[in-house]
Parts: sequence; C-alpha cells; structure tokens
Amino acid sequence: MIKNIVLVHGAWADGSGWEGVHKILTDGGFNVTVVNNPNTSLADDVKITKAVLSLQNGPTVLVGHSYGGAIITEAGDHPNVKALVYVAAFVLDAGESLFKMLKDAPPDPNSAILPPNEGFIWLDRNKFHANFCADVPATKARFMADSQVPVGLAAFDSDLTVAAWKTKKSWYIVATEDKMIPPDAERGMAKRVNAQVTEIKASHAVYLSHAAEVAKVIKNAAGMKVMETA
Repeated sequence: MIKNIVLVHGAWADGSGWEGVHKILTDGGFNVTVVNNPNTSLADDVKITKAVLSLQNGPTVLVGHSYGGAIITEAGDHPNVKALVYVAAFVLDAGESLFKMLKDAPPDPNSAILPPNEGFIWLDRNKFHANFCADVPATKARFMADSQVPVGLAAFDSDLTVAAWKTKKSWYIVATEDKMIPPDAERGMAKRVNAQVTEIKASHAVYLSHAAEVAKVIKNAAGMKVMETA
C-alpha cells in the first residue's frame, strides 16, 4: 500500500479545489500534499511538483487534473512516483505540447477560453459555471470564476521532455459531462496509456463535485503492489 498522495491542480484553478478529496484521503490515513503550482509555465509547474515529490518519505501516487495531467506526465519520472492518476486530464507524450494537441481539435463555438492577454489566458467569467463546473452550486462557481488562476502561454506552448506513463502504471477518470475536454478525447488519451478507466457523470471539475468517487480511484491506485523496478 502506498501512503503518500500528491495532488496537482490544472489551469484556472488552485489547490483549494482538492479540499474534499484531501479530507477523505487524510481521514483514511494517507499523507496528502496539495501542490499550489503557479500555472505560469510547464517548467515552473513541474519544478515545484518535483520539489514536493522530493519531500515525500517514499512511494507516492501522483494525481493531476486537466492541465495538471501534463505536469504529472513530466514530473512523474521522479523516483518516488509509483502510480499516476489522471482526472479529466490531458495526457501528452514527449515532444508534444497542449497547443500542438489542441490545434487539431475542432473549434468550439461555446468555448469559455479568452484570447491571451499579456501572456496569460483566462476563462470568460460568464461561461465559467456552464463550461468548467456545471455541477457545483452557482455561488461556488462564481467564486471560482472570480478567483481563477490564469494560465501562462508557456504552460501550453512547452513540449514535454518525458512521458512518465511509459514506465508508471496509470489510472484515468473520464468526466462524461465535460465541456472543457471532450469525453471521447479523454477516453482516447486513457486508452493511449493503457490506463485503468473509471467514468463518472460529472463536469470538468469532477475532482470537486464528486470528491468521494475521485478519492476511491486514488485509493485503488495506492493499493497497487509497489514494484522495485517501477
């Protein structure tokens, strides 16, 4: 049993969204650390995630939501990481970036993503609830929209140098009502890495709206037998 869990948030969010998952896991006896990555660049976000991983006292499950999937794919080559959990997340390969992946996607006329402003990208506050977190209360969604952490262009435009899923076992949570990443794209990425898949009827913010179900998947990943070669 792996006892250390590290949680990584994605774009337009911060670590507070993991509070429900954190409580369930800590109540269950796990050592949980939430990375408050700045979303300024992939390099910065990976650097702080690896620093947190170095603080862990042994085998660790590394969990990422959305853009956090790119972060854990790069940072997951850290020797403490034994399992990866992707939560409605992007899964990239070495040499790929989010911009490269997204340029081939069909345009979304209802997209909440605004044009870059001074090197950062925000979500339209008026579309935040419907697109990002439709299954959380409106007051909570309003606060999330008003406190969103913008993502730097360097986060989406940087190529990964390593793909940890090639050497670490992976789990994937598909959010079947996701309006940010098409659920079929999530299924395709999960298949690409031969992940153990769980589907949850939820918005993109599944980690927040369905904390218990997300925590269950993380517990399953933590229950794997730790292989010395992993």
